[in-house]
Amino acid sequence: MINELRLKQMFEDLVRIDSPSGHEKEVCIWIKNYIENIEIRTKEDNASEILNTESNNLIGYFDGNIDLPPLMLCAHMDTVEPGRGVEPVFENGVFRSKGDTILGADNKSAIAVILEVINVIKENNLKTCPIDLVFTVFEEGGLKGAKAFDTSLIRADFGYIPDSTDPEGIVVSSPSCSQIIFEITGKSAHAGAEPEKGVNAIITAAKALSQIKSGRIDDETTCNIGIIKGGKATNIVPDKVVIKAEARSHDPEKLEKVIETMKSVFELVIKEEKQKSPDKNFPALEIKVEDDFKNVSLSRDEKVFKLADKAAENLGFELKGKKIGGGADANVFFHKGIKAGVIGTGMKNIHTIDENISLKDMVDCAKFLLEIINVYSLQTLENN
Repeated sequence: MINELRLKQMFEDLVRIDSPSGHEKEVCIWIKNYIENIEIRTKEDNASEILNTESNNLIGYFDGNIDLPPLMLCAHMDTVEPGRGVEPVFENGVFRSKGDTILGADNKSAIAVILEVINVIKENNLKTCPIDLVFTVFEEGGLKGAKAFDTSLIRADFGYIPDSTDPEGIVVSSPSCSQIIFEITGKSAHAGAEPEKGVNAIITAAKALSQIKSGRIDDETTCNIGIIKGGKATNIVPDKVVIKAEARSHDPEKLEKVIETMKSVFELVIKEEKQKSPDKNFPALEIKVEDDFKNVSLSRDEKVFKLADKAAENLGFELKGKKIGGGADANVFFHKGIKAGVIGTGMKNIHTIDENISLKDMVDCAKFLLEIINVYSLQTLENN
């Protein structure tokens, strides 16, 4: 029942619309017009005011024709950079960009899949539960749209988010993530005339960073030093440097241990450098720790998993539980009372100019979602 040509055209139309994080207005308008044209009422929240961005989160209310609690289907509207002027190329069944931008399959493949599923339901008048179509802003770079979402506008308390790679998988575990910001203040001086009067913030930071273990800490935990900013000119002893890092773990206790270890290293280096400093007030240190998102653990006994597992069985494949290192809107919605299973659309090499996705994988994802909806709707009918 999936119309491959329609799905292909929708995806191509969507990826051609620029929508880097914070600038989703045009793609939001496109989606809103599309679902209103197929007679689904829409509503926006006030996320743009909260986040100071161009667009709100968007919700479409499909009422279905069975009296059941609604199910949520969710995708995010934003993409990473370089994501402007995307020109999709379709060869041998696979979409790529022309080579100088990302493709935008993350997450416009999900938008196209969700809209195709609704098209199939409507044109075949399938017996279906109500569905909340949720499209978020600013997922990339902190899941900000989901965090700002007024979830009282969402009727469903469970659902699915196509925002992973494997079309035959569902995410059963994703990590917590925290951002750690270290700001070191030194003392400026002329680097040629009187460097001994300065306190070099960059050198101090380097001494601390050389003692930080980063990358893969263990099979559940990672740490990354992502941004370093400091200095004004080569002839000035730098008096400030800011280091931005993140740590992730599926185990909250391990995450806390990594953060505390990093803090201890920086504090000890600052203490040692002060003892050698020409000015005992420097270097100074300020540390900020911000929770980015919390971990998700999906039990195989949960309705979200069971429905997907039965749908996979009906389609002839074994559902794989996936443990991933990234986060998704599900990490936020889970802790707002909406349990969402993250499934895959087949996108590969995301966040790079080599990003690609096959049409077949998108079709398979659409069939999977449609069968999940069918299992939920018709099992309930049979039980009644």
